[in-house]
Amino acid sequence: MAFVQFKNVRIAGISAGVPKFVASNLTPSEDDGISSEYSPEAFVEATGVLERHVSNTLTTSDLCFEAAEKLISDLQWDKSEIEAIVFVSQTADYVLPATACILQDRLGLSRECYAEDVALGCSGWVYGLSNVVSLVSTGAIKKALLLAGDAKKRAKGSLDPLFGHAGTATAIEYSEGANGFKFHFGTDGSGYDAIIMPDGGSRNQVSADSFKLEEIEGKQMHRLQTHMKGMDVFSFGITTAPKSVKKLAERFEFNYLDADYVIFHQANMKMNNQIVKKLKLDPERVPSCMYRFGNTSSASIPLTIVTQLKGKFENRPTKFICCGFGVGLSWGTVAFVSDDNTVISELVEVEEPKEESKWM
Repeated sequence: MAFVQFKNVRIAGISAGVPKFVASNLTPSEDDGISSEYSPEAFVEATGVLERHVSNTLTTSDLCFEAAEKLISDLQWDKSEIEAIVFVSQTADYVLPATACILQDRLGLSRECYAEDVALGCSGWVYGLSNVVSLVSTGAIKKALLLAGDAKKRAKGSLDPLFGHAGTATAIEYSEGANGFKFHFGTDGSGYDAIIMPDGGSRNQVSADSFKLEEIEGKQMHRLQTHMKGMDVFSFGITTAPKSVKKLAERFEFNYLDADYVIFHQANMKMNNQIVKKLKLDPERVPSCMYRFGNTSSASIPLTIVTQLKGKFENRPTKFICCGFGVGLSWGTVAFVSDDNTVISELVEVEEPKEESKWM
């Protein structure tokens, strides 16, 4: 059973960046993929997504960079003391090199800096958090950054009205005596094709056939777009997430109903409502940002904290449970107690670049 615990480490702060442009699902453009079977109003009611922040220019690393710069400034951290950076995304800048290496230079961090990419989606923030926390918990590394998000550029006519773009930064710091973090993880690779981009990797390289449209789940798609078996993913989410929360609580002997906030990956509102009912949670303790931002993959948990909880918990110890689940199929749940010095930055709305930089 994949249970792990780390002590003497804390979250110092969280920030998030999104494109400034907002796309409304009530007034879809020709680029949006709302099926003709649904009216815009019916789509919003079914998914819980009214609008999304999107860009066809900004990358995930651009958004994470802006979030990190804001958080480092708010924390008044010396960049030379940040010794590790982990970037979690399905939308890296390049196949090679790792985007974490690019961000180390772009942020002006020390060349004596640990940097790695983690190629996960909806469970990615929890997985990435465990990576960074494990590095810091020994005290050998004192300060580190977890950058997580997604901002996939899409072809005209193929935007998905469920998904928004966001990048987040979570600052992790060594702190002697801190309660630390308790994790539960799981993987079911037999469902690897439930959420998949069929072409573009080493197994199925890009060819002329990669761009041929075919009907997938009622949509015209090509093989360089993400294909999803909707009902399989729905069943996976409503089954796995509640079990993971319960297993974590049982393993570490705490009552999950005592948590101040329980935050789930923002998949879609129907799925999350089912999970809340199964766990008999108080909906007031389960914040959501899906209405304004859509499904933002690995950014969704920290984005929810920044946009829904800023000003509500920073000055008092607060019990959190966070659960991410999705592509892989993979899932992870973490329990931690924030302290009264946690910094939550204001949301950064990132303008479209006026000119291309050397990192684009």
